[in-house]
Amino acid sequence: MSGTGDAHEAHAHEAHGAAGLQGGAARFGGGPVGDGGPDAQGPGGAGPSGGSFGLTRFHQLPLRSRLALLIAVAVAFAVALSAAACWLITRDRLTEQLDTSLSTVEVNSDYVQAISARCAGSPLNVRFQPTPYTIQLVSPSGYVCTSPNKAPIRAQRVDQAVADGQLASAVHTTKDENGAEMRVSTVPYRGPIAEAQGTRLAISVAAPMDQVTDPLNHLALVLLVVAGVGVLGAATAGLWVARAALKPVDRLTAAVEHVARTQDLTIRIPTDGEDEIARLSRSFNAMTAALAASRDLQQQLIADAGHELRTPLTSLRTNIDLLERSERTGRQIPAADKEALLVSVKAQMGELAALIGDLQVLSRTPEASSGGASALRVVALHDIVGTALERARLRGPSLTITADLGPWYVRAEPAVLERAVVNLLDNAVKFSPSGGTVEVRLAGGALTVRDHGPGIPPDELPHVFERFWRSPSARSLPGSGLGLSIVARTAEQSGGGVRLRNAPGGGTEALLTLPGAPTPPPDIPGGAGAAPGRAATSRQETGPGERAAPGERTAPGKQADPGEQGAPEA
Repeated sequence: MSGTGDAHEAHAHEAHGAAGLQGGAARFGGGPVGDGGPDAQGPGGAGPSGGSFGLTRFHQLPLRSRLALLIAVAVAFAVALSAAACWLITRDRLTEQLDTSLSTVEVNSDYVQAISARCAGSPLNVRFQPTPYTIQLVSPSGYVCTSPNKAPIRAQRVDQAVADGQLASAVHTTKDENGAEMRVSTVPYRGPIAEAQGTRLAISVAAPMDQVTDPLNHLALVLLVVAGVGVLGAATAGLWVARAALKPVDRLTAAVEHVARTQDLTIRIPTDGEDEIARLSRSFNAMTAALAASRDLQQQLIADAGHELRTPLTSLRTNIDLLERSERTGRQIPAADKEALLVSVKAQMGELAALIGDLQVLSRTPEASSGGASALRVVALHDIVGTALERARLRGPSLTITADLGPWYVRAEPAVLERAVVNLLDNAVKFSPSGGTVEVRLAGGALTVRDHGPGIPPDELPHVFERFWRSPSARSLPGSGLGLSIVARTAEQSGGGVRLRNAPGGGTEALLTLPGAPTPPPDIPGGAGAAPGRAATSRQETGPGERAAPGERTAPGKQADPGEQGAPEA
């Protein structure tokens, strides 16, 4: 090898390329050819692996802890993906820059000749300048000749393929004999030495990979610290957000626990906004209000029932005490008085039975009625009214009861509907004057019962459908005070309504409306009973009865504490 100046120039050029990790046009350029070596396995980011929480243990955690944990895991996963992507992109860019730098290193023929002579044992009088690169010649057989003061790098198959002319170039990562990781760029060499020896050679330029790995290790440490801080901050923020978001739930929980502990249904939760928590709070408030109203009605019903039961029970006890004292003392009660006592006892027992029956009707729900929804069926309202008219004529033999019944079919519970119609007719019968007239008309689903009694005072009108309400003028008369309550409830359950009003010319007019049709469904045969348009007239003696407050009261399909106009017998 001759000309140290060329060698010095080559070293200077190589040093410049190593300092900048980039260079000009590549003299020995070529695309990298993988050989399955270490460069094919790049490091990758792995997501944080936290402690293993079983599903059971996770679900046992408080809700705010679960939310904070889920937020921390989501942020940790996102940060891990971002850090891994950043690390991989940086590694690829640094490796690409190193490859570019290696491809721009220019090795002249004199330098190659000096290396070859040194390996052949006849070194030339050439001074090799220090260089960060390792330059070596590679033969097709895998023999390498390395520049001085550098650890040899074992030739790979791709290097041998380049030397043999099978590949245009090769770039790969391997280790030298000292174990240092090196990046190697190999290109064919067709200089004077190869021509003189008549062989093919390749020249490899290698640089330490610490130019890439050192910045990557520093970057990995920075990313790890940043990720840790980010996950910790996310967990803290998640816990704070969970606490703030669950404050309405905490208020709701405290309210539910308070209600369960104290049975206080007056508590209300403040609601703001239109989110799910606000809707839940409003639903809870509505539920407690409904429960409070239901409990108040229940307590009122129990109190009213107890009050109403006290009178017949007291009378029964008094009469039975008289009979028992008579038997004990041997002082016989006159036969007429004894018979009157027994009649009174029987009447009071009947009154108790009627009251208990009315309470049972009012207390049961539609679902709890006999058969539930299956008890509802299509019935002929005109037939039911006809049957109720027969009972009304027996109870008011001195009255004239006229009927004009058009056909009308409704979906209802027959026994309950008949009881409601009987209650309306009984009220009219009880408060009609002797020899009076009761007019009954059914047309288009509207049942009208008109009497010619005293009517309803306007101030008593709002109370006629309330349970146990009795008109002051009728409190001395027998009755449970639940007749019109049953009528209103039946109308509501059937989808209709009931109304009471003062009729023109005196008397009271009750109007019961029920949805239906003048003809039965195709699968229901025409009902038997009173024919459409049938009118019946009879004059009989009026029996004693009870009258609710005159006036007008409407209960259109609503069971708002119905009351009673009279006290019909069931």
